[in-house]
Amino acid sequence: MKFASTRLIAADIKAMVSFYEMVTGLAADWLAPVFAEIVTPAGTLAIGAAETVGLWQEGAAEPGHNRTAILEFQVADVDADYARLKDKVALVHDLKIMPWGNKTFQFRDPEGTAVSLYMPATEAARQRFGSR
Repeated sequence: MKFASTRLIAADIKAMVSFYEMVTGLAADWLAPVFAEIVTPAGTLAIGAAETVGLWQEGAAEPGHNRTAILEFQVADVDADYARLKDKVALVHDLKIMPWGNKTFQFRDPEGTAVSLYMPATEAARQRFGSR
């Protein structure tokens, strides 16, 4: 089995796609006016408009109601990304080192989903990620 993507459902798909293009520095591929993908080396972030939910089952997903998932992006220089984004995003917390050794900061996307950018900061974390 291969983990392929995470899909977010957006009330305002254009705002969400623009936000994630800004965060990742990658251009989205618009596969339909109601669906776009941002392909990263590790997986795909898919963004669907709210009207796509009905293709499965009405009410199966709702924009702006996720408080259980955190999207995490490993970056080469979290300090540089923090400086670039801190005044452009709604910060949840500033830079800090987590107990498992990652240096991270967290913010919310336009629909309220938590997003973290991080890099391994301790020797143990660097070794763990070096083996992946």
